[in-house]
Amino acid sequence: SVCFIFVDYNKLIDDFGTSPLDEKLLARFEKATGRKPHHWLRRGLFYSHREFDQILTLYEQKKPFYLYTGRGPSSASLHMGHLVPFMFTQYLQEVFNVPLVIQLTDDEKFFWKNKSLSEYHKLAAENAKDIIAVGFDITKTFIFTDLDYMKYLYPNVCKIQKFVTGNQISGIFGFGLEAHCGKFSYPAIQAAPSFSNCFPHIFGEKVNVPCLIPCAIDQDPYFRMTRDVAPRLGYLKPALIHSKFFPALQGSGTKMSSSNPNSAIFLTDTAKQIKTKVNRFAFSGGKETVEEHRRLGGDPDKDVPYQYLTYFLDNDAKLKQIYEDYKSGKLLSGEIKKILIDTITPLVQRHQKMREAVSDEVLNGFMALRKIRF
Repeated sequence: SVCFIFVDYNKLIDDFGTSPLDEKLLARFEKATGRKPHHWLRRGLFYSHREFDQILTLYEQKKPFYLYTGRGPSSASLHMGHLVPFMFTQYLQEVFNVPLVIQLTDDEKFFWKNKSLSEYHKLAAENAKDIIAVGFDITKTFIFTDLDYMKYLYPNVCKIQKFVTGNQISGIFGFGLEAHCGKFSYPAIQAAPSFSNCFPHIFGEKVNVPCLIPCAIDQDPYFRMTRDVAPRLGYLKPALIHSKFFPALQGSGTKMSSSNPNSAIFLTDTAKQIKTKVNRFAFSGGKETVEEHRRLGGDPDKDVPYQYLTYFLDNDAKLKQIYEDYKSGKLLSGEIKKILIDTITPLVQRHQKMREAVSDEVLNGFMALRKIRF
């Protein structure tokens, strides 16, 4: 059985003090860019922000800004949930035509998990290839690992650390004095790339290039801390755009994990594995029997195949029809699973083909210190 954990996303907006990405802001986005908002914006999967309106003002005024996102390299194989923030960031890079920096936090994973530092460094390179396969523009994208790039981050890391107390870190992240000091020191490292002078090869010594960070809502505490300290350092506060959580195959009360291969669709999965996982392990919002389902209908809001379709089926009219048909009982659980399989299998196969084309030479190109057009 699955214990469903309901996340009250509106409460998170209130608790964190963020703003909803409302229809008015999306209309302004469409007018400014001439592009229809991504279906993840239209469907509220990216739903909250901090000062995204100011980023639109910069775009309207043709003033520069940059994107910053990242990944903690904990396993060699990424799953579809990992892909979501990068697919969205690639969309933003394409729409806004701005530089992007991607931080791979090999140090963070060493602090929180159990492999060696060198293993996390190697995983970062493997993860970078999957990230590149999403389709980022090499002329505008710089990917770095903390271990390799720290000398450029460290001046700002020091400044941030001096202005954030141990009590603040403990209050934000929930660990106490029993934690090793690496956990206390790390948040400043994730904060530092929000400031443009960490990238002198891109921005020179400019500290005034604004930053937009697409991330999941659970990353917001890092950047609340960053925004608090920024004015004290004479820097601009980074803007953020937040996503909801991507569900595990077993439902909202469970966690996707590389140690449980049946908890997620991995980007290395074959078509057969995808079909088996969806059919056997994807939590269904359907009824126990066909007769009962036809009579009472299913619950698309708990049905994992439907939830995945909200991410990967971009046809709004078709998605709406699936929702109504499933809720009415016209569409059976096996049928919605087949729709999902037919939708995500080509996506995974295309990613695998793109990943194969990312050679070490291509990887080194993305990670090289170089001037980026902006």
